[in-house]
Amino acid sequence: MGARRSGREAALQMLFQVEASTATAELAISLFWRHFEADPEGRQYADELVLGISDKRAEVDARIVAASANWRLERMTRVDRNVMRLGAYELMYRPDVPRAVILDEAVELAKTYGSEESSSFVNGVLARIADDIARKDEARKDEAPRAERS
Repeated sequence: MGARRSGREAALQMLFQVEASTATAELAISLFWRHFEADPEGRQYADELVLGISDKRAEVDARIVAASANWRLERMTRVDRNVMRLGAYELMYRPDVPRAVILDEAVELAKTYGSEESSSFVNGVLARIADDIARKDEARKDEAPRAERS
């Protein structure tokens, strides 16, 4: 498992703890790492995600609500809501991570931790957020645009 993938998984667990208790992001991070180990890069990425989402939660949640037609945030399962927070935060504030990677990783987390319907719900909402903020992956430098290929 890659460092960022393990970081996302750890971040999801910490976000779940923050929401299920009165713990702050900082306390959840501290408590989590007392009981679990991670490679340094994964740990750093998890901490950045949890702190970033905590700091930008209102903006992230507003994007999720706007993209999830007829779904209030409170109606979503805690897992789905927090997987979407991870994905939405990365789409909005981590331009260094490709859109496709963010969506794929969120879908995998939803499949692992969510319900049978979670992965398609998460994918649909995050794809809409990516489109709404005009988040596209850049073409690789070694790849010519489609019109120039032939």
